[in-house]
Amino acid sequence: MEKTKNNYGRFLMLWAGEFISSIGGGLTSFGLGLYIFQKTGSAADMALLTFLGFVPCLLLTAPAGVLADKYDRRLLMMIGDGLSGLGVLFILICMLQGEAQLWQIYLGTTVSSVFSALLGPAYTATITDLLTKEQFSKANGLVSMAGSARYLFSPVIAGFLLAVSDIKLILIIDICTFFLTVIVAAVVRHGIKNNNEARDKEPFFKSMKEGWAAVRSKKGMLTLIVVTSLICLFMGFFQVLGEPFVLSFADSKTLGVVETVAASGMLVTSILLGIKGIKKHFVRALWMGLAVSGIGMSLFGVFENKILVCIFGFVFFAALPFANNSLDFLVRANIPDELQGRAWGLIGLISNLGYVAAYGLSGITADLVGNITGKGVGTGSSITIIFAGICLVIVAVFMSGIKKIRVLEKSALENPAAGVKNDAA
Repeated sequence: MEKTKNNYGRFLMLWAGEFISSIGGGLTSFGLGLYIFQKTGSAADMALLTFLGFVPCLLLTAPAGVLADKYDRRLLMMIGDGLSGLGVLFILICMLQGEAQLWQIYLGTTVSSVFSALLGPAYTATITDLLTKEQFSKANGLVSMAGSARYLFSPVIAGFLLAVSDIKLILIIDICTFFLTVIVAAVVRHGIKNNNEARDKEPFFKSMKEGWAAVRSKKGMLTLIVVTSLICLFMGFFQVLGEPFVLSFADSKTLGVVETVAASGMLVTSILLGIKGIKKHFVRALWMGLAVSGIGMSLFGVFENKILVCIFGFVFFAALPFANNSLDFLVRANIPDELQGRAWGLIGLISNLGYVAAYGLSGITADLVGNITGKGVGTGSSITIIFAGICLVIVAVFMSGIKKIRVLEKSALENPAAGVKNDAA
């Protein structure tokens, strides 16, 4: 019992570092997106920034997952978090010499994304290293809260900073958060034994093949991942086009308030899940959470009204932690601990392909629809968001009837050994 308490304390320390890092990353994302939109007025240019900040990390997720199972996961977190700051530093240097060109911002974002790839699978697998199966749901509630920080706190902080200074201050603050998270990972690493030493000589592609076998061996796992990719496609449209839609009828300060109020929905439910967790009916919580998010997304794009977009944005974000929590449990409890890194890397690669498509198509689609209607990028973004929300609801309802996914829930709940830690962790 004492070991479990110590491990949960280490998890909380690690989570706090990532919480702060999420705020820093959100500041940069908000600031650079606004900077580009003010310079070009194009949703496609904003979408390209998101695309370049995501795709390199995604493509390297599977190899990074193998590394997370072969080497010290906490060390990989330190390297990934620390070196990803180089991209932000490059953009800062360019801006200190004058206005940064678009290609310079895109290049710095890409560099940061490349090194961030090391962080994801290592962080996810480390959570499994530290916690028991019974703690997964509560921990995921806190992880969701950390993820919401970039939407909840960053926009308001960024709006205030931009009112008294410029984007260079935001970049400096973000760079400082990298140092903090590296220090936290180092402290956590000091108290945990590395169990991957015996596997560090295993052939790289053999390790990746074993991760794929772990995913394929569980009935319904691949089906769940493919459906998740489709869900990411529709949600990706909202992530990219929500900002240009709001900016079409409001200023940047209002955008910051809207994002903060909307993201507070995720904060509320993440705290609730962090305290209570989900004990059963994971598949039901998954599809219902996604359906409610889809409804909120569609209604968000209907009204050019500050209060209404805050309300429906709140609904969208409030429902997400239920879906994320359930999805995380269904996967984590069905994958052996020693395969967590490479499995999560492959799962992230496949499921996030939907985001790649969304980030590549959303800006172009919004600009095209805006030109066809003759009402500009705001209307184009609105129509695209509404359509994507409707599609998300349809897919969520369809998911509720897939028996293979329900088999995963039954397997996780009936196998008490899944995810249980030994003292060597």
